[in-house]
Amino acid sequence: MTIQSGSDLDGRTIGEIAATLPGATAVFRKFKMDFCCHGDADVGDMARQCGVDTSDLAEALDALEKSKTPVPTTPETDELIDHILRYHETHRRELPQLITLARKVETVHAGHPQAPHGLADLLHQMRGELEVHMKKEELILFPAMRRGPRARFDAPIAQMRHDHDDHGEQMRRMETLTGDFTPPAGACRSWQALCTGAAKLAEDLMEHIHLENNILFPRYQGALAS
Repeated sequence: MTIQSGSDLDGRTIGEIAATLPGATAVFRKFKMDFCCHGDADVGDMARQCGVDTSDLAEALDALEKSKTPVPTTPETDELIDHILRYHETHRRELPQLITLARKVETVHAGHPQAPHGLADLLHQMRGELEVHMKKEELILFPAMRRGPRARFDAPIAQMRHDHDDHGEQMRRMETLTGDFTPPAGACRSWQALCTGAAKLAEDLMEHIHLENNILFPRYQGALAS
């Protein structure tokens, strides 16, 4: 379906577009629209709620439609899970470094009005909650999915989606604390590195959640799993 005007967005979910149109996730990030935790939302309604001009959004998405190459074959579940697990590894590797960096910046620049006070504690909380969430997937949910491609896991998936909503709220707090991941003029290299790292964490986590909410989980829910 070609997206030529804002009216063409109504009736389509943001998750559907993110899952089927290559490059759409970058467009949604640009317009600060949550495609990962609110994938079931009508994209036109969400645009209006976010104060996004639907004509501008439709134009950006239509440009992707016209330039896209054929969508590759949807990855098999094993391949998709393996890809998601690489995000798990990345979070575990990068979060401890970000926490250390945030504590350094908060301490050294304690008197600065734009210092990201509370960011280290937030990242520490995210690390703990993500670890519990990822372990549930690695030890229970993902192995069960690999064994039963036609099974349904509505209850555990509902819990995972609830966790994802919490992660989304934490990402928004992180964005606020870092001034939209933008260090102030004259910021030291550590502060610049912190904002860059936090932005990457948010981008990785959004993509990670999108792959689960909008692509993997629907394979095991409702009629799609019958």
